Amino acid sequence: MTTASVTRSRWLASPRRLLRLSCGLWLFGVGEALLVASGLGNSPWTVLADGVSRQTPLSIGASTILISVTVMLLWIPLRQRPGTGTIANAIVIGVSIDVTLAMIGRHHPLAVNITFMLLGVAVVALGSALYLGAYLGPGPRDGLMTGLHRRTGRSIAAIRTTVEVTAATVGFALGGTFGIGTIWFALAIGPAVALALKLVGARDLHAL
Repeated sequence: MTTASVTRSRWLASPRRLLRLSCGLWLFGVGEALLVASGLGNSPWTVLADGVSRQTPLSIGASTILISVTVMLLWIPLRQRPGTGTIANAIVIGVSIDVTLAMIGRHHPLAVNITFMLLGVAVVALGSALYLGAYLGPGPRDGLMTGLHRRTGRSIAAIRTTVEVTAATVGFALGGTFGIGTIWFALAIGPAVALALKLVGARDLHAL
């Protein structure tokens, strides 16, 4: 497959691929919102969005969108190519977080919070598998990591860890919620996404 055909495939998609993308991104936002609602610790990037929201008039969802757009600007020197999924990722997840939080609220008994924390990672993993399996371009954060990998030669694992630890640290300094849920997310999300990719039939991982 040529570079031109890959670029076209990231922008032109069948209704089925667009539906898969949309459902995946919305579920991703729902999972993030469940972690926020648990109060037990957000995912690393949402720790940052939470911190930004506490220091500005923005909601967590709006902060997520702002951070996504900012990260996409970092793609320019890295010469990363976006796709429909990249743009949708930057918008839909933030909207989904705010809508879900408005529906479920944030103050719940501990048992409910623990359930939200555990369920949140599973829902994020399923959402990730669906939108990645649409093959319409990486999300802003994924593209930043792969771009840095290509430009620096360092491993994806090392870059992902460095970037996410930095995001969580800055977010925590701004007042974002860091806790057992953050650690649970960091430990569980990789295996959970791998399992979800198999369940939804996204086998061509090189296309991601």
